[in-house]
Parts: sequence; structure tokens; C-alpha cells
Amino acid sequence: MGVEQLADRGRAAVVRQDWSAAYKDLSAAEGAGALTGRGLRDLGIAAWALGGDDEGCRYLGEAYRAFRDAGLPEDAGRCAFWAGMNFVYRGHHAEGSGWFGRLQRLVPASGEGVLAGYLRVAGALGALYAGRAEEALEGFTAAHTTGELEHEADLAALGLMGRGQALVLLGRAAEGVAALDEVMLAVTGGEVSDIPTGITYCTVIWVCQARFDLRRAEEWTAALSRWCDRQPDLVPFRGECLVHRSRVLQHQGDWPGARAEADRAVRRLTEPEEQPALGMAFYQLAELRRLCGDLDEARESYRRAHEHGQDPQPGLALLHLAEGDAGTAAAALRRALEEAADPLARCLLLPACVEVFLEARDVDAADRAAAELGRHAADGASPPWLAALAARARGAVLLGRGEPAAAAAELRRAVGLWRDVRAPYEEATTRLLLARARRAAGDEEAAGLDLEAARTVLARLGARPDLARAERPGGPQAAAGSAAGGLTAREVEVLRLVATGRTNRAIARELHLSEKTVARHLSNIFTKLDVPSRAAATAYAYERHLV
Repeated sequence: MGVEQLADRGRAAVVRQDWSAAYKDLSAAEGAGALTGRGLRDLGIAAWALGGDDEGCRYLGEAYRAFRDAGLPEDAGRCAFWAGMNFVYRGHHAEGSGWFGRLQRLVPASGEGVLAGYLRVAGALGALYAGRAEEALEGFTAAHTTGELEHEADLAALGLMGRGQALVLLGRAAEGVAALDEVMLAVTGGEVSDIPTGITYCTVIWVCQARFDLRRAEEWTAALSRWCDRQPDLVPFRGECLVHRSRVLQHQGDWPGARAEADRAVRRLTEPEEQPALGMAFYQLAELRRLCGDLDEARESYRRAHEHGQDPQPGLALLHLAEGDAGTAAAALRRALEEAADPLARCLLLPACVEVFLEARDVDAADRAAAELGRHAADGASPPWLAALAARARGAVLLGRGEPAAAAAELRRAVGLWRDVRAPYEEATTRLLLARARRAAGDEEAAGLDLEAARTVLARLGARPDLARAERPGGPQAAAGSAAGGLTAREVEVLRLVATGRTNRAIARELHLSEKTVARHLSNIFTKLDVPSRAAATAYAYERHLV
């Protein structure tokens, strides 16, 4: 086959998204020196689609030079932009900045036109990552306007996507969501090319999940899955797609399926080289391990998530709480709240803050967190999931303040909202709180029904720590409340089991902890109670009627 035929066949394969065939034919043509700027650009895209980021950037660089030398500045500028974006998304900001500098030199003296629009996207992204959402909004809006005027679909999509993201971060959720929905119409309608299509899918899904709009996240995740499945050899976005699917399955109550997808995502994002979304995949895996009671494995996954650039909060704080260390959990969340400026980041932390601060017996701090969450949920554009979180938080705080009747009213509302959005785990754990409120209000029959309903769901899910909590309907705070010596709720549980004669191994198995963690709790108990042995600790437990 002749070189020209190879090049033509390779370009046809790019159009039908057959990346392996495109790369094979175009690289063969390139080896014979027959590729023009367009062919080099297509070869760069094919290499990128197969996971070869550095190779893709190299070919885009060659395409940039070919277009520039041929007197085609707009085509050269597009190549410079996408090479820069590739480097920036991988964390190589200096190299990305260099490519954006080349793009800037191609912008007309008037400062207008397509290339000026792409340059505005690059600047707006930098502002967004630096926390300057107002500046980012201005840049993205200008880029979107330019894309519309110049009939440049990719530029218009990137500008509108960024505009939506900035608006949501600024608390203007209704406007932001409308912009994101609009850009997704262009993406699903095939108006946008492959690279910005993948970027838009992943960005929009991330925003939906971050603001608890799980219905939209589920809908767009299904669309992303279909797009990825049409390209079996596509590497970018496929791993991130698996993370999104894992979260959807988790919320739907299919935890084995969610864990399998998270494991696949870690593998996919590790090979052929580590991808930027790997930290997100480790965090999702950590969450599932924590919920199932595999605390040591969860800790390691949170560590790996942090290692790959993903903030491990609030999951890591909830892990500390599961281990009975409410103090460490509360300190971590206070630090995280201080650093979280935008509404999305704070809403991700606030539900955990309420739970942790109550366990740390800081009811006032829990009340403030619940009130802030309620203000975010009161926004007319807020999704039902956020409203359910806010109602549960208010109910938990009222219960902590000793107002069981008012707490039960809020918790009943939260249970109904969870049922409406089909969130079995959240409904079950809220029923545990509702059972405590109803028992405190004297309604034992209703409390028993709620406990039984919660136990059934938690057992099906495999939520071992929550199932263990369901067996102690008074709640860990009640257990700790009668104990002196400053013991945490978890330390009270360990002390009770020590007093029954259980070994560290047996305690670890019953509480779903490691033996090392049990030993640490026991050491803390000895220190706090100023006792020298298990026998002395057992005597203390019997004296305080903890057994």
C-alpha cells in the first residue's frame, strides 16, 4: 500500500474513532515522511487516545511547526493549545505554560479571533485552579462568546463548560447548572471533537457529584460510558469513567459492583502510565473499604489517594471516627473547613463535620455545621440529596441537644427524601438516628421497626460497622456518656469487651479493627484510667456498670 493511501486510511480511522488502526497507519506514513500538519495532528490525537501522552504532545508539536511554516496560524495555535492542555492536566505546568506562550505569539495584534479565545480558556483555567472564580468566569464567558461568533464548536464548549463550573463555585448554582446542561447537549449531539468531549464529560460529572446532584451525575455517567464503550482502545477518560460508575453503583446500593469498578479504575489509571485521576480512584476505593469495615485497607487507600494529589478528607476523618478517635477526626475536619473556601468544597465536608463534632461532644460546632449545610440546601437550585443531608444533620444536632421529638420530625423527613432518591445506605443510617430519637421520646415500638428496617438494609449492603452500631441502639455517645476518665466511645466499647474476657484478636474481629488498633486503644485506656493491667481495667468497668 502506498504512503498516501496509508495516510488517508489513518485519517479515516480517526473519524470513526478506531485509534489503534489510526495510529498504526499514520505512524507508518509518518515513518516515510509523508504526513502533512493535518496528518501529524491526527497522529498526535491517536497517540493520546491510546495513552501515549508524551508521544501525543510530540506529534502535536510537529504539527504545530508544520502548520506554522505553511502559513496556517489558526491550525498551529490549536495544536499549541492542546499540547499545553495535555501538560497542564498532567501537572506539568511549566511545559504547558511554554505551549501557551507559543499560542499567544500567534494571536493577531487585534487580540480577537479564535486563538485569542483559546488563550482566554487557558488563562481562565489557571484562575479557576488558583481559586479566583470571578476572574475565571470573565475569561470563560469571553471565550464562549468568541467560540459562538467564530462558529468554533470546541472553543464554545470549553468556554461554556468553564463558565458553568465557575458559576457553581461562586454559589450561583442555577445559572451554572443551566450552562453545564447546555454544553452537554452539544457534546452528546456530536458537535464537539474527541478531546474536549472527554474533558467536558468528566468535568460536568465531577461538578454534579460534588454538589450532590446524583440524578444528573447518573445520567451523564451513563452517557460517558456509552461514549467510552464505542472506543474500546481509548485510555484517557475510561479510568475516570469507571470511578464515576463506581460512585453511581455505590449510591444505588450495589457495593460489590461499585468495588469491582473502583478496582478496575485503579488498574486502568495505573497502566500504561499513571493518570491524573488515579488519586480519585484510590479515594473511592478507600470509601468503599471504610464503609465495609476494612479499616486497615481503607487507611492505605486514603494514603495512596493523598500521594496522588487527592485530598483524603472527609473520608479519612470518618475512618478515625470509626476507630474511635473522634478528637483526631474533629481536628482534621476543622483544618479542612478552614482551607475550604468555595461552597462545593464546604458541602462535601459539612455532613461529616456534623457527625464527627457530635461524637466529639462539641454540639455547638455541629450545630454551626448543620446550619451552614441548611443554608446551602435552601438554595432553590439545590438537589434533593443535599436537602436530605441537611435534614439529617439538623435531626442529629437536635438529638444531641436532647430534643428527641423535634429530632424525629427532621429525621423522618430525611428518611423520606432518601427513599425518593433511592439511596438505601443513607436511608438506613438515618433510620438508626431516628430509632434513637423515637426511643428517647418513649416510642419503643416505632424505634424497633426503624432498627429492624435499618439492620436488613445494612446486612444486605455489607456495612459491618453500621450494622454493629445498629446492635447498640443507644448509640456510642450514650455508651460513652456514662463513662468517666475521658474515654472515647470506641474506647468504652473496647473496655466492655476486655471486661468480658475477650482477647485483642477477638475484639478486633468483633469491632472490625486491626489487632494493632485494639492494642493502641487498650494502651490509651490504661493511661486515661491510670490502671496497670487488663484486670484493673475490668474492675473499673464493673464498678462503673459498663458491663
